[in-house]
Amino acid sequence: MSLPQHFRAFRIHSDGGHRAGIEQVSIDDLAPGEVVIRAQWSSVNYKDALAGTGEGKILRRYPLVGGIDVAGHVVASTDPRFREGDPVLCTGSGLSETRDGGYSEYVRLPAEWTIPLPAGLGLREAMVLGTAGFTAGLSLLRMEANGQTPALGPVVVTGATGGVSMLAIDILTRAGYEAHAITGKTDQRGFLERLGARKVIGRGEMQWGQRPLETAIWGGAIDSVGGETLAALTRVIQPYGNIAACGLAGGHELQTTVMPFIIRGVSILGIASAGTARAQREQVWERLAGPWKPAHLDAICTREVALDELPGVFPTMLAGGSFGRTVVRL
Repeated sequence: MSLPQHFRAFRIHSDGGHRAGIEQVSIDDLAPGEVVIRAQWSSVNYKDALAGTGEGKILRRYPLVGGIDVAGHVVASTDPRFREGDPVLCTGSGLSETRDGGYSEYVRLPAEWTIPLPAGLGLREAMVLGTAGFTAGLSLLRMEANGQTPALGPVVVTGATGGVSMLAIDILTRAGYEAHAITGKTDQRGFLERLGARKVIGRGEMQWGQRPLETAIWGGAIDSVGGETLAALTRVIQPYGNIAACGLAGGHELQTTVMPFIIRGVSILGIASAGTARAQREQVWERLAGPWKPAHLDAICTREVALDELPGVFPTMLAGGSFGRTVVRL
């Protein structure tokens, strides 16, 4: 398939200050890669909002096309694993950080980080999941690799109305776990229950205690908050339970003791989704397309925007005004 001479992309510059917007670019403007795709869908993550507005130092070089997620069809490939027309996806892997990302009508990707779309998952569904769903799935994959089972007890999800956490609740439920949710937005209790949360706890209702070990409540946790919340979780997890630490919305410091780790055998597992090895990526996406596929993707996706509408989405997200997942129609 012949490529157009120019196409549209949301590009970020730092020449004399932050500047970003829709531009006409060519394939030669993009970072090198073995696979070229006609992008159909992307998504908006907090990291995208930071990069798109210049509020966070996400990009390591300039200029770059934004967008850490993308899905579409292959139009050209020098790697024999991919043929024209193949549906593929890519999340993280340096997109919108060290190489051009997914907010472009055509995207050039390294074959190593290009994942064939698994059977059972559509391209739009893959981007409703995106980095958020991949992070939630990777959290459970790592927990189970370290011995987590439903028999250990309920798994609690913090920051429950965030994209990662909403999807985590749905994924846990599909995987046979009893999911509990902690949220500061108790007005969304009904929504979280519809996703599968068996118990929804207001953040202000929690009485964590201050002793090194408190009464064990949960078999494990998926935590996107960090800080004091993560420290408190270590004190209330059942013996040999796991905490998947995948965010720091509440702070990056951790003040705790070694008691939960050497007396109860609790483990904190770091979830670094952007640089996950390919073999693990494929495992996660196969599960997300199959037994772990969330049952409520349509409800979790609360907004669909076109490429031109991106600049208006970012400030709302940074101000805490977004809810659910936003997909970008390319």
